[in-house]
Amino acid sequence: MLEIKNLSKTFNAGTVNAKTALDGLSLTLNDGDFVTVIGGNGAGKSTLLNAIAGVFQPDTGDIILDGVRLNGVPEHKRAKYLGRVFQDPMMGTAANMQIDENLALAKRRGALRGLRWGINPSEHAEYRKLLLTLDLGLEDRLTSKVGLLSGGQRQAVTLLMATLKQPKLLLLDEHTAALDPKTAAKVLDITEKIVSENKLTTLMITHNMRDAIRYGNRLIMMREGKVVVDVSGEAKQKLTVEALLELFTKASGGDEFLSDRAILS
Repeated sequence: MLEIKNLSKTFNAGTVNAKTALDGLSLTLNDGDFVTVIGGNGAGKSTLLNAIAGVFQPDTGDIILDGVRLNGVPEHKRAKYLGRVFQDPMMGTAANMQIDENLALAKRRGALRGLRWGINPSEHAEYRKLLLTLDLGLEDRLTSKVGLLSGGQRQAVTLLMATLKQPKLLLLDEHTAALDPKTAAKVLDITEKIVSENKLTTLMITHNMRDAIRYGNRLIMMREGKVVVDVSGEAKQKLTVEALLELFTKASGGDEFLSDRAILS
């Protein structure tokens, strides 16, 4: 589903502030893969997602999604292939619009707009059924403004919006990092359910090593813009935090995985 070949990106190239964020990275995701991505600060995790989403163009390399080469395709045109949830619960939704209106916007993404009535009764029933699966009590609050929801509720709605059109690739950029542990666990369970039921190919960045091990069928660890650990299948199921740290140490030539957020998680 996703093929990344020799992807490189250096910010502020040719200056004293030059920073290589991606360094010849190659990665292939099969259809339906749920890949968790972990690594220290500055490893290139978010840069990778931004490159796929088209926030910037890479210096070298190819990004191919379901046979379509995305190089040169602007961000807004890639949106029809991608779903994305950010770390900040305030992103991805329109705070001053109702829950049903936000879902309606997501459902109409990429479609021609006309002068028909905004949301018909059958759509209301569809959205209520969708919200019911979240088990957050939002099915009876369809007309509530999204800005009145808690961070966890808002991220759950954003997840529904990002997956409503069943994108070819779902990008989750530390989408539970701003939530308290209990709420984060709830949103992750909802994530797993949506990804599993819809068989969505997914890349999920996390700083929590236990979450990286628990969720998905494959785990990759990045360092200095490269993938240094790639574990899947039975080997991933047997992973522990200690074993993951040892894998990283071996793959990075003895360096320790130093990330305050990851260790504290």
